[in-house]
Parts: sequence; structure tokens; C-alpha cells
Amino acid sequence: MPSQSDMPRYILRNCTIFADRVSKIGQASEITLPVPTVKVEELRNAGMVMPIDVNMGYEKIEGSFKLTGFDPQAIALFGLAVGVEKEYMATGALAHEDGTIINATAYLRGMLIKNDHGSWKPGEAGENDHAITLRYYRLEVDGRTLIEMTPFDVSIGGVSQTSAIRDALLA
Repeated sequence: MPSQSDMPRYILRNCTIFADRVSKIGQASEITLPVPTVKVEELRNAGMVMPIDVNMGYEKIEGSFKLTGFDPQAIALFGLAVGVEKEYMATGALAHEDGTIINATAYLRGMLIKNDHGSWKPGEAGENDHAITLRYYRLEVDGRTLIEMTPFDVSIGGVSQTSAIRDALLA
């Protein structure tokens, strides 16, 4: 018989999102968290017999969420004035098969760049797709920060991945 530690853990059982601090529980049908991606450039210099990928920083980060309601509060967050950012927070209930439930929270800050109201069909629930371009992202699980990203720093597990470059820039 497997031990408790061998049982599946961190299984997402439910989630919701807050848009500009307004809860969308019972309204959100899907949340897409940012996908942190290293930006690489292929390089093959003199003497090398094969190219390698060189880390050139990180790709832009985006997130999105879908609502089944035609929500005026969420729609009004679209395309605000230059420099205006809004906060979004996605929360998840992660379950271990031993019955333990823990929290996952993604903190997002940025600009809503897309309001796609989809197709309107009589007798069918519509979906409204909202996309956010981000200036800030932090992912926590059980209160522990796993990823934190800004345009100037990326930290993984609380350790800056870019501090040596910032130091070299005297910034």
C-alpha cells in the first residue's frame, strides 16, 4: 500500500479570480495564468561545432480569464489611460489525496488589452474572454513565493535570477 507521501498532491480542485478587487466567484469559467518563458537566441561562434541557446532575458507575460456573464465591471477595465494598471488575483484550492487543502494565489498587475464578447446565440451561455498584459506577476503556493516577475527582476523561490546583471549595470 502506498504511503501518504506517494499519493497525488497539489491537484487543482477549484479556482476563482478577482478583477480590480471584485470577486468573480461563480462567474469565471476559465483562468489562464502567465507562462514564464526564457527568451533565447541561437548562437554558434567560431570554433563551435553546434549552436547553443543563450539566455537573453524573458518573454513578455500575459494572463487571461473567461466569464460566462456579460460583466460591466470587467468590461470597464479595458484600455484605461496610459500608465493605469489594475490588479487581478487568481486563487486556487489545491488538494492532496490525503484530504489536505492548500491555497495557490497568483497576483497579477497590468492592463486589460482584450474584451472578446464571443458569439451571442439564443439558448446558449456566452463566454467573454479578457486578456491582460502584465507588469507584475507573483505565484504563491501555501504562502511560499515560487515566482515573482517585474520588468526589472525575476525571482524564483525568492532568489533573484537577474541581480548580477543589475549589479553590473550599477542600477
